[in-house]
Amino acid sequence: MVGMTLVDIRDHIESLASEDGEYYVLCGRTGERPVPAAGERFADRATARSAARATEQYRTALRRYDPQLPFYDLIVCQDTGPLTDVAGSRRDRNSDGGTPLDRADGRSAGTARRRLVEFSHRVAGAVFETLSDAGHDAVERAVMDAYFDLAETTPDSDDLCLCLLESMATELDRRLPPSEQAELLSAAAARLPSPESRERPVSAVLASLAECGLLDGHGQSTATADSGDGLGPVVLWLSEYALSPQDGRLPVLPIVLELRRHRPDRDPVSVRAAAVDDGWQLTLRRAGESESDGFASAPIGSVE
Repeated sequence: MVGMTLVDIRDHIESLASEDGEYYVLCGRTGERPVPAAGERFADRATARSAARATEQYRTALRRYDPQLPFYDLIVCQDTGPLTDVAGSRRDRNSDGGTPLDRADGRSAGTARRRLVEFSHRVAGAVFETLSDAGHDAVERAVMDAYFDLAETTPDSDDLCLCLLESMATELDRRLPPSEQAELLSAAAARLPSPESRERPVSAVLASLAECGLLDGHGQSTATADSGDGLGPVVLWLSEYALSPQDGRLPVLPIVLELRRHRPDRDPVSVRAAAVDDGWQLTLRRAGESESDGFASAPIGSVE
């Protein structure tokens, strides 16, 4: 065991990786390269085997939160040429015949699908670990109960990882007061790797969420979103957001968590949401400016 947390294991695998390595890890049965070793190369076979063992450990840890996580028969292969993405399929969650995941930047559906699954599990894992450390056992059980119910009616594993984020945001909103939500999300963000740069944090967050397939298009109101004077109020526009409204509220947990990761030294951000023709309008404010705004889940109102 190289570490008990998902971040520890991922960091270990990344420390083993080599940009010009000839070895990589994949499933001998399906040909897929599983998270978190997907896309990594290793200098020799022994190092790649260590990465394969760590990948098994990582996925075993994830399976505590997501029993539906696929099992892979991991092997080490050698390839002196560029790795080829293994395409995959994903059930459409939108009505227009495609998802931001499938369309983004011309990438294969398989690559985009893995990025969304990886991102969802990283967010969920960080929040679960924080709930456990903080002693919020009742909240943790409620999230898992909701997730198990969804697992019985959601056949697609990729949709299920999004359902996990939706149910997690809903239960946090129902069971923790705003101040505790803000504290918990700050602690969860600290478990994730620090961004390479904290310049223009809001722009960086929107770009990273689009890159992982959580949304497609995006925009923001003014340059004040990335100013050094604090945040807000700032208006954002999102199109093809992958999470769906729940009981009149929009799950924004991954957005707030990413903002916290990029702005750990600033005030927490709360959010209000409004439906617009091509997606969602989000209004971000420093916490405390409006008691009705949300952290894990945002109230849906009219356009401001």
